[in-house]
Amino acid sequence: MPVLTRLIPSPVVVDISRGAMDDLAGLLADQRISASGKLAIAISGGSGATLRTKLEPVLPHADWYPVVDGTIDSAVKLADDIKGRRYDAVVGLGGGKIIDVAKYAAARVGLPMVAVATNLAHDGICSPVATLDNDNGRGSYGVPTPIAMVIDLDVIRDAPLRFVRSGIGDALSNISAIADWELSHEVTGEAVDGLAAAMARTAGESVLRHPGGCGDDEFLTVLAEALVLTGIAMSISGDTRPASGACHEISHAFDLLHPGRSALHGEQVGLGAAFAMYLRGAKEQSGLFADVLRRHGLPVLPEEIGFSAEEFVAAVEYAPQTRPGRFTILEHLNLSTAEIRDAYADYAQTIRS
Repeated sequence: MPVLTRLIPSPVVVDISRGAMDDLAGLLADQRISASGKLAIAISGGSGATLRTKLEPVLPHADWYPVVDGTIDSAVKLADDIKGRRYDAVVGLGGGKIIDVAKYAAARVGLPMVAVATNLAHDGICSPVATLDNDNGRGSYGVPTPIAMVIDLDVIRDAPLRFVRSGIGDALSNISAIADWELSHEVTGEAVDGLAAAMARTAGESVLRHPGGCGDDEFLTVLAEALVLTGIAMSISGDTRPASGACHEISHAFDLLHPGRSALHGEQVGLGAAFAMYLRGAKEQSGLFADVLRRHGLPVLPEEIGFSAEEFVAAVEYAPQTRPGRFTILEHLNLSTAEIRDAYADYAQTIRS
């Protein structure tokens, strides 16, 4: 008898709406995640601390744990602090760093994790990966997918606009990442998970083709859904392949070569995706990427995030070293420094015209 279906790791509830955070206690009780309200809530010193004042009266049995940064040390400390306290779940309330710390800590102590995102800066909010800083730079750690995902559009509106823009760049980069995955399948025989690819590509296309902007609830909902779907696509594939290709290799190169100067993740991968599409000969689509990025106030040239053309060329040259074993358009073309410089000059001239 063939296997007719497969189980997909995903949240049992996804609530993306205005005022979603107001009924957090009721949502967790209704979904049988925490009827008692005994929660360990990890918060940042910024948005999380502000929202604590609002939520404490409706979550009287919760304990609050300030998290100072997005390091592996902070994640281990949080796990140690909550171990043995008989909580129903761990809640990460804040941006990506806090959510990743909470994911790792929850996995370490064997508790379900609830992600309450206060911004839409990247697709890690619902992914099975915790990205944490460590002594060697930054590492990615496999963790269970959040059991619940709550995104309050009223809270998202209060976040810095740059964070929403960053999420747009990360969502758009899915399209380039899937093109790299399919290229690897053609050249190396790497297996492509069709469902994961379909979800990630659909998420990217929904943001690419939407006419709205960052001040539009409908657009914010589509963007939030795209980031959640991308996280689920990564759960299906078991790695970051549906959302990470040459675009992310270029971004990781910026992070490693210029740790004090790198821009937001989504700003870098959006730029990387537009350039990667140009490299693979999809010049019309690269131009569309650039147009959409510009419309949303995102960079399309390295100088717009403080890097020179030569620094960009060096980052592209270094990029394949950031993900050994991953095959993208960069590994396929294996361009020399001079060839990268020429390709970038052509790309810059094309999108400026």
